[in-house]
Amino acid sequence: MDSANIKEVIREKYGQAALRVTSGGSRCCGATADSGLGCDPITTNLYNNSQAQQVPAEALWASLGCGNPAALAQISPGDVVLDLGSGGGIDVLLSARRVGPTGKAYGLDMTGEMLALANENKRKAGAENVEFLRGEIENIPLPDSSVDLIISNCVINLSADKDRVLCEAYRVLKPGGRFAVSDVVTRGEISPKIRQSILLWVGCVAGALQETEYREKLAAAGFEQIELEPTRIYRVDDAREFLSAEGIDVDAITPAVDEKFMSAFVRAIKPPGLAKPSCCGPSCCQ
Repeated sequence: MDSANIKEVIREKYGQAALRVTSGGSRCCGATADSGLGCDPITTNLYNNSQAQQVPAEALWASLGCGNPAALAQISPGDVVLDLGSGGGIDVLLSARRVGPTGKAYGLDMTGEMLALANENKRKAGAENVEFLRGEIENIPLPDSSVDLIISNCVINLSADKDRVLCEAYRVLKPGGRFAVSDVVTRGEISPKIRQSILLWVGCVAGALQETEYREKLAAAGFEQIELEPTRIYRVDDAREFLSAEGIDVDAITPAVDEKFMSAFVRAIKPPGLAKPSCCGPSCCQ
């Protein structure tokens, strides 16, 4: 599948997710949304009760992430924050409360239905320092050096051009700006056949990079002080019921994938001063 087709699949999938929330249907991610087997362990139990009470219920229900970057990131009053792939807006709204009236929280999403839901959640929350932008994370519609902090919640892994995404993140960050995202990554080699099987479960996190690959791509974009902290490590038993229902021999694949998929909090810094231009590959330079 080429990048255009991947984007269309993602746009359709997340558009349907937004409509399920507004219609009161299933709030799960990926194939589990229609399986009747309940929500997967990747997208559930990410926000505590205090955070849930700070946002409209629909913002919480629309969350299809794998972490809680707004809680883990360093956010200060007056900051300008950008959420890549902001969905129903939960991480934007939580960030907006922390930056206060002198700061700004942007959300960027390419899905019309999600943007409509996010703007309705913004209205319900009364968040005046929030703006949702329509666009793609490979081409961020903001000027150079305009953002203090970039967050994202299990979205960068969905891009077919991650180098471009990281270059764009580097471009819009101010010197000294922070990159702080939650994403799914893998540990070690996983065969394409096994990866395809497990991605039936991990439907929201296709395209996960290996740990070392993620670090290398961030460094190539110009980032420094790169850290990757596991926040959840997934066991195949977590999805045994669902995978078995899909006809997958769970016992056969367990040795190859158990504890090799994890959610991680990824941090990096755009160096202060005269940082190098953000060009880390042919796709970035075009």
